[in-house]
Amino acid sequence: MDQERVKPDRDVVIAEEVGRVRVLTLNRPNQLNAISGKEALLLGKNLEKFEKDDNTQLVIVKATGRAFSAGGDLKMFYDGRRTRDSCLEATYRMYWLCYQIHTYKKPLVALVHGMSMGGGASLMVPMRFSVVTENTVFSTPEALIGFHPDCGFSYMLSRLPDRLGEYLGLTGARLKGKEVVAAGLATHFIPSQKLVELEKRLLSLNTSDEKVIESVIKEFSTDIEIDEHSVLNKLSIINECFSKDSAEQILMSFEAEAHREGNGWIQPVLKHLRRSSPTGLKVTLRSIREGRKQTLLECLKREFRITINTLRTIISSDFYEGIRAIAIDKDNSPKWCPSTLDKVKDEQLNLIFKNFEQHLELQILENEEHRWEGKYDNSAYYHLNQAEKNKKALPSTAPRIGLIQSAL
Repeated sequence: MDQERVKPDRDVVIAEEVGRVRVLTLNRPNQLNAISGKEALLLGKNLEKFEKDDNTQLVIVKATGRAFSAGGDLKMFYDGRRTRDSCLEATYRMYWLCYQIHTYKKPLVALVHGMSMGGGASLMVPMRFSVVTENTVFSTPEALIGFHPDCGFSYMLSRLPDRLGEYLGLTGARLKGKEVVAAGLATHFIPSQKLVELEKRLLSLNTSDEKVIESVIKEFSTDIEIDEHSVLNKLSIINECFSKDSAEQILMSFEAEAHREGNGWIQPVLKHLRRSSPTGLKVTLRSIREGRKQTLLECLKREFRITINTLRTIISSDFYEGIRAIAIDKDNSPKWCPSTLDKVKDEQLNLIFKNFEQHLELQILENEEHRWEGKYDNSAYYHLNQAEKNKKALPSTAPRIGLIQSAL
């Protein structure tokens, strides 16, 4: 992986063909490869093309710069906060893309260095092969800024051992290198100095045989042995605390454990929990718990509803406040509303989780013959948006109706 050769930012996703292998490179290094609607669109188009191409045997996903992907483009969300559904298209395209990645018909290999966080990690975790190094850092920190683990993470986190998913989702705790593999969030660990050579070997392959691909990766990979102080060795405490019924009970139980001898690691985690958005914590916990009983498709549809309702500030504007505090003003002093967990009522949460009318749900087709349909361009949202644009294009004497707002 040539990290020194940083390509122009104008090509935010670079698609390359090398023999029978296809390479997709995230190329927004100055933005830590944050994902906007444009990236989701280009990734989706290329993955569809490659899956349908008989000459494609293997697809590699990597990134330029020091991060794999820091997640969704927070500035995009913040800049669009005053315009209803300004980020709906980007959200729709990303969630639709996530389903295609989970169900992709050809081998996908993610070569992951640096940050792989939030929605960005959805380009790592579901891959058939995901290779990490000592520089890889994984986390789902969305609750810290009033959001929720999305892009299929209510499905993926809920399937981690015991209550590790609740812990990672609520605390935003980071896993590094070998821990990511040990937790089941990546498949192989290799030293970073071997990453370039591994990529060269993969590019020389002329097969989609997963056993052959895995044998090549294993030539470079090393055994996993996590540090004795790793949080993965604290699962008994995590299971005891994060199995509680509510966010309030989890916090209380975790605080009690912090006072016991040998549990000094808990205090820094508690600090993050206490500073997190109460709404974000409660939405995250409920989403992961529901995800444990749902299919991937059901999880993505629910996450889509949660995200759109969050962006519409149905019960709170915490997400925008969280972005302001950490990415815009950078004062790290968000003013949450509601300000405490006990003030976030179940009746409010129900509004965020409430089903949309069927035609306004995320439309993903499970039928294999039509798996690449259901794109944003075929959705009710696209047609409503086009109708609104056509209305605005009419002479000023013509009546203008806010079709999208009235329909939604």
